[in-house]
Amino acid sequence: MASVPVVVKHQGKKYEVEVDATSNGETFKFQLYSLTGVEPERQKILVKGGQLKDDADMSKLGLKPNQQIMMMGTPSGDTSRVIEKPKEKVKFLEDMTEAEQAQAEGATPAGLQNLGNTCYMNSTLQALNNAGPSSSSQLSQYGLGGLGASMDLTASLRDLFKQMSQTQQGFPPLMFLNALRTAFPQFAQKSKDGQGYAQQDAEEAWSQIVSQLRQKLTIKDSAAQSEDNKTKDISFVDKFMSGAFDSVMECDEPAAKDGGEEPVNSEDKFFKLDCHINAETNHLRDGLMSGLQEKIEKRSEILGRDAVYTKTSRISRLPKYLPVHFVRFDWRKTTGKKAKIMRKVTFPQELDAVEYCTEDLKKALIPIRDKIREIRKAEEDVERARKRQKRTRVEEAASVEKSVRSDEPLQKKAEKKKSTAKNASEDTEMEDVEYKTDAQIEAERAATILEAKKELLALVKTDLSSDEGANHTGLYELRGIITHQGISADSGHYTSFVKKLGSKDPATGKRKEEDGKWWWFNDDKVSEVDTERIETLYGGGQSHSALLLLYRAVPLATVEEEDKQA
Repeated sequence: MASVPVVVKHQGKKYEVEVDATSNGETFKFQLYSLTGVEPERQKILVKGGQLKDDADMSKLGLKPNQQIMMMGTPSGDTSRVIEKPKEKVKFLEDMTEAEQAQAEGATPAGLQNLGNTCYMNSTLQALNNAGPSSSSQLSQYGLGGLGASMDLTASLRDLFKQMSQTQQGFPPLMFLNALRTAFPQFAQKSKDGQGYAQQDAEEAWSQIVSQLRQKLTIKDSAAQSEDNKTKDISFVDKFMSGAFDSVMECDEPAAKDGGEEPVNSEDKFFKLDCHINAETNHLRDGLMSGLQEKIEKRSEILGRDAVYTKTSRISRLPKYLPVHFVRFDWRKTTGKKAKIMRKVTFPQELDAVEYCTEDLKKALIPIRDKIREIRKAEEDVERARKRQKRTRVEEAASVEKSVRSDEPLQKKAEKKKSTAKNASEDTEMEDVEYKTDAQIEAERAATILEAKKELLALVKTDLSSDEGANHTGLYELRGIITHQGISADSGHYTSFVKKLGSKDPATGKRKEEDGKWWWFNDDKVSEVDTERIETLYGGGQSHSALLLLYRAVPLATVEEEDKQA
């Protein structure tokens, strides 16, 4: 039997297709795939008797020349489906080396063996490596020599991270532990019962490791010029992990002010924010605001005696990476131990840090932050409209299918319609329904927010945009958490949680949207948990509670590339 020419209607367009009567439905769908870009499994083709199946015999459909057929469905937008020769030879898992398996997309990261009360160090290292700015590649990039170059703490850290990237097994961090105890003897303290080493505070380990990175890890900073106009070397930590306070210290007693004592202004660096916890602290915001106002007792020259001063600080520079420390351990003289404050304190997965800033920084950040939120809302509105349009298509397709399946032939229904219409044509073709293609929808979406994005970029002041290591938006996203389980810093157990990255698109190499999952690093055990698990870390008991949060700045690049990655 010869081929039969038919007309396929899809989203307001008509396609002339030659149907091979000896073929099946699957072959016909692949013909339409080449014309419309809609994958065969996403196609819904309505023919006499219902929906076309893959194994349908095209010769038994009774197709007539120029018969019109309706097709529903939209392309998935997955460019990786394009058939092309692989750029690299496919390698199966069983043929990969251990290092290749560890570095494969989606591989579970390596855990760290507990070498005797070293969970405090393991949790700190996992947060720093997987959620922080440090990694083996970055540490190597900044001139720290080859593997095993020295017992220097920073070089040992680089070596450890590289070794961890080449395995999925629990790795023993013995070399780094020795380097840590050599650099900071406090971590070599023996336990009181004489059995092994004592438990230590993960926050103290974090602070000491970062202090070493600050000294050893330097980078070229094009924004910082020396007197002879050469690029200066600056600390990696100072650039990406340090913030700045503008502080004012003033005596609480009016007599000092009346006697002519002036407030003392100062500028201070910080490498973490402290969340102080008291009876009124319910949320991270409460503790941060408390931490920005400090009571200090010192001598007043005007009063001729000691007096209480209030030091009020506001942030004048927000770093790209912001650690937040819950001050949960309080030294008790009666027991000679750090007791834990069990109070429940909630924290957000997106932190708005603008309210903690100086007035000048607020003026720079508030328009940017608000514009980002405006863009997000616009994108959400467009996405909702897109979903509504898809639902409409499905409903209309179901209506057409119902007509095809009904007892009354479609031809008779069309004839009835023709007889009642004043200007009906002589044929019985179905009424055209104009649908917007996915390309048109995407174009409208881009047009809707393009102007807002241009306005956003225009809002960023030069002095802010030129500071590569600063937060340009005032917003932070939570990437890592170090937790403590127990009632004392001298005991208990530390673990860490790190948010998983989205998988890489094999076609573009860009990361897809994250699924909200987290890695839980419990020494050498690494498991995947849902985002709901994070909500159990607010504290309130002896179970795991957040001790250190690691936030990363929401960058302008995320706003700019969001549509491309969707």
